[in-house]
Amino acid sequence: MPITPLHGIVVLDLTRVLSGPYCTMLLADMGARVIKVEQPGKGDDTRAWGPPFLHGESAYFLSINRNKESVTIDFKQPEGRALLERLIAKADVLVENFRPGTLTKMGLDYASLARKYPRLVYCSISGFGHTGPRAKEPGYDAVMQAEGGLMSITGSPDGPPFRLGVAIADIVSGMFAAQGVTAALFARERTGKGQEVDIAMLDSVAALLTYQAGIYFATGSAPVRMGNRHPTIVPYETFRASDGDFVIAVGNDDQWRRFCEATAIEPDDRFATNRQRVTAYAELKPILDARLAGATRAHWIETLGAAGVPCGSVRDLGELFADPQIAARAMTAQLTHPTIGPLQVLGTPLKLTGTAPSVRTAPPMLGQHTDSILSSDLGMAADELAALRAKGVV
Repeated sequence: MPITPLHGIVVLDLTRVLSGPYCTMLLADMGARVIKVEQPGKGDDTRAWGPPFLHGESAYFLSINRNKESVTIDFKQPEGRALLERLIAKADVLVENFRPGTLTKMGLDYASLARKYPRLVYCSISGFGHTGPRAKEPGYDAVMQAEGGLMSITGSPDGPPFRLGVAIADIVSGMFAAQGVTAALFARERTGKGQEVDIAMLDSVAALLTYQAGIYFATGSAPVRMGNRHPTIVPYETFRASDGDFVIAVGNDDQWRRFCEATAIEPDDRFATNRQRVTAYAELKPILDARLAGATRAHWIETLGAAGVPCGSVRDLGELFADPQIAARAMTAQLTHPTIGPLQVLGTPLKLTGTAPSVRTAPPMLGQHTDSILSSDLGMAADELAALRAKGVV
């Protein structure tokens, strides 16, 4: 088996729902051994989210928990806390997404653990972070998309604000968390010391605003919803062909000239530069709409593609996953699940030529690895496991 980027790194995963599990899935894809600690009899909340379910397993849970092991431990009980502590002693990384203060009461916060395990990288993901006046407030994706400004710029100009079709606040927080963990591990190689990684969902959403934030900083005016239109590039949005929607992304004036030639739109000095096209958008848009509505998506995509003008169909997921490019890039993978059998999951977008991430094992069933972890990693005997199970500790 080829060496993966995080080969040999052990991650103790105390997270649930999406932001934390997405982070630990990325770390697992990069080769870390991820031990997911779940509540006995219940597990991660998303195990109950559905339908759809596949042989009793939630499709939601299955989408973000591959390459992990599941151990059930009730660490609110003294025996469970002792087991968790022994696993922490063997871990390089701990990831949690409890509300700030929850683990402090149990002595499982970074300050408490760092004294005993100075090499531990401790990652916390929360709504507002562990500092600031709102630190104790809970964080939910829809709330963060709203409070983070993202919904205010998403949707049609004359309609209500919309959240994105995926839980982007959770997902991007998980991505930043994984980046923070890998950076902290790299730093540990040089200093010998671990550190705390504090990721806030509000921070993560704010970081996505990029050029929209730049517009606000430059003008003092908050950007407004513009539908699929770009605030500073024209034409750069969806258009209606005779049989469906497609996207045109004319990123510079040379592409605009080629676009006009390909669509037989007469050159017009009013629209020669991008600055002019943005300023004269209200005049230009009806001209484009009328011309593009006269042919099919396939015609325009072939014609514009041949002219070197970026464009693409608005596709549903069935069309996406039928694209041979997705197969060529291994963006889906098939795994074998203990009860489902063959299971299709997303692949990893990270392509490294020397130490490639990989999709190796199916998302675990609840407590699937409890006995193996506690016996192999902690040296517990069968009778000890049975006694703990009888008490509901595991």
